[in-house]
Amino acid sequence: MKCIDREPVVAGTFYESDPKELRKQLKEMFADSNVSKENISAIIVPHAGYAYSGDIAARAFGQLNTELEYDHIFIIGSSHHVSLKGASVYNKGHYKTPLGLIPVDLDLANHLIESSTHFTYNESAHAEEHTIEVQLPFLQYHLKNINKIVPIIIGTQNIEVLDHISDELKPYFNERNLFVISTDLSHYPKDEDARVVDENTVSAICSNKKANVLSVLEENKKLLISNLYTSLCGWTSVYVLMGLTNKNRNYEYRRVLYGTSGDKLYQNRSRVVGYQSIAVVNKTAPKKELPQHVKEMLLQEARSAICNNLGIDSETSPDSKMPPGFEGYRSAFVSVYVSGELRGCIGQFDAQVDLIELVRNNAVSAAFTDSRFPHVEAEELPELKIEISVLTPKEKIHSISQIELGRHGVYLQKGWNRGTFLPQVATKTLWSMEEFLGHLARDKAHIGYEGWKDAELFIFEAIIFSD
Repeated sequence: MKCIDREPVVAGTFYESDPKELRKQLKEMFADSNVSKENISAIIVPHAGYAYSGDIAARAFGQLNTELEYDHIFIIGSSHHVSLKGASVYNKGHYKTPLGLIPVDLDLANHLIESSTHFTYNESAHAEEHTIEVQLPFLQYHLKNINKIVPIIIGTQNIEVLDHISDELKPYFNERNLFVISTDLSHYPKDEDARVVDENTVSAICSNKKANVLSVLEENKKLLISNLYTSLCGWTSVYVLMGLTNKNRNYEYRRVLYGTSGDKLYQNRSRVVGYQSIAVVNKTAPKKELPQHVKEMLLQEARSAICNNLGIDSETSPDSKMPPGFEGYRSAFVSVYVSGELRGCIGQFDAQVDLIELVRNNAVSAAFTDSRFPHVEAEELPELKIEISVLTPKEKIHSISQIELGRHGVYLQKGWNRGTFLPQVATKTLWSMEEFLGHLARDKAHIGYEGWKDAELFIFEAIIFSD
């Protein structure tokens, strides 16, 4: 399929079209932002021209850790132009801005379309739509690396369909992905009325109860405020996000910055649009991250062990010891790839040796004893890539609802049979929960596709890094 990249359509009107001027514009808007130390799962940001709402959006984008490299960034907005039976996912190419190309995960986009009646591709939904486009330069400016985005335009107001869309996106709502929801607040009342309506709307959103958002939209209509065309232009996108977090106390909606168009430019307060940025924080304790120098040391140890096994002298890291606080990490997997193809994956839970020795041992086993693949040869070393997954302690669960695909790996045990899938298996295969557990039970534990239903299940997380 020939790629048809989506060209920018509001560069030069909503934001600067010259790359140099755009970076200057973004630098000014990010001047007052601060990176949050908390675990942000999603942000809600306005999508007006940068002169009106750019600083409000930048304050939320600025809370994201610039070093984080998300697997996917889902950018969701509500259509201003077309009506659909569900949502449109862009799957024809990549998105362009004056700052360059942003890759779309075409495989994931196609998977959503092929596996659901609620996702499709509609050219008109994306052609002139600004709601996604205006968010991209913020990401390009602030994040050091952007892997892939998934651009979704919601084109329906059918509540049942919106609930289905939330359900189908739920496997991807995890700490390895970011959700960006694009919406403005009230449209066109006078400034003092906008602030009343917007407070009602934002309070409903921050309750983390999706029913409250539906209620507040009706309540705001009953206020009979002059020139109030809508309280929340992207309410369908906000509702989809709230379907992912609804009533879950681990998620907290936090206000970042509010303003109206009356605060900007000509300060016309007789007819305004309201803007609010919000950060959705996951309050569950994140896994302890390994310092970068420790990751580099473990990768060097793994490569040295493989080289030494081939009779090639290779120095180990001069800093071969774990920092204080990480002595309890004694579970890890090592995967080796040659020219992008998997050539071995070996791991161990609850080892009796420290993490450094465990990584060395697993690296050698993955390269030379995984019976599924031919051994790694010396001449292949230039194309050798090593991926290490350091695992958190296992936690027994009593319901599969406790599993977050993409965040959790799963360890299954039934009698003497056992098997495990690392968190990245769900991300790479795009399996549903039932498919993930079925393959684990059948292919790894050898207890049949339905065997997971009466097996013991444990979850864990992984700190994943590669050279």
